[in-house]
Amino acid sequence: MSKAFFEILRPGINSTLQDLGRNNMNHFGIPFSGAIDKRNYLISNQLVSNNLNKPALEFAYQGPHLKLKFGKVTCAITGNVAFNIIKNNKIEEGECYKTFELGPDDEIDIFSTNKSVYGYFSVNDGFVGDSFWNSCSVNTKAKIGSNNGEKFSKGEKIFLNNLECVSNNKKIEYINSKIEYIRILKGTNFDYFSDKAKKNFFEKEFIVSKLADRMGMRLEGPTIENIVNTNIKSEGLIKGVIQVPADGNPIIMLSDHGTIGGYPKIGVVISADYDKLAQSTPGSKIKFKLIDLLEAENLYKIYTMETQNILNQIK
Repeated sequence: MSKAFFEILRPGINSTLQDLGRNNMNHFGIPFSGAIDKRNYLISNQLVSNNLNKPALEFAYQGPHLKLKFGKVTCAITGNVAFNIIKNNKIEEGECYKTFELGPDDEIDIFSTNKSVYGYFSVNDGFVGDSFWNSCSVNTKAKIGSNNGEKFSKGEKIFLNNLECVSNNKKIEYINSKIEYIRILKGTNFDYFSDKAKKNFFEKEFIVSKLADRMGMRLEGPTIENIVNTNIKSEGLIKGVIQVPADGNPIIMLSDHGTIGGYPKIGVVISADYDKLAQSTPGSKIKFKLIDLLEAENLYKIYTMETQNILNQIK
């Protein structure tokens, strides 16, 4: 660890260190966690020539205002993010998906995401983070990960692994596209719901409510009627699974989800659509489309190949 660090002048909303997450811990009650928007996380690390599992600073809505103390660092921000770079009291508008350098006492003010939720800030050689079960990812609900499992606060220091950077000008043209439907597979309790409920679920729109964080996303819309039982024996949950509690309003489990639950599950969001789902802001409209397992597997292969092609374009 070098003596270079960022001083946090403003922490932003839910600013945490995230990497690719924890494998094979669900049976201990520890979810996968990791970066919510995997593709944007990977791009941020590739831009600054990092190992793709280096911790990045993930933020939601309003990002942090940081001041570099000592050293020099190459940086990149990904997502649909508005930010300023401040050098010698001069303000320069930042550009996403393009590297930039910061020196001693330079500042970066990440003031908002734009029609999205999450953004990523990476630096060459990465931030210093404590590893728990082979991951630095912070889960604030379980209080595990770097920074004692807490989001960052004003006045804290975020240390860097390297004191000096090698000039590394990289840029990629990337657009955070949206899709018309969020595609899902049938859940294990699909037949708990009436034909009318299934018809409503796939033909009508849902609204992302304000009750959304890294743990889950509650939707508002047509009531999804359960005709068997509104509670089941608790069983395992996975990222993207859609539970329907007794009030009939679906809840989608996100990266820091609980690992067991007792609400019936009508479906699960396919992995290829998860990034775009998680970037949906409160008030966004969502429509679901049912597909089969083979199509979901093919879509994930396409998602993976597209992501690798994007990373390969960054020279």
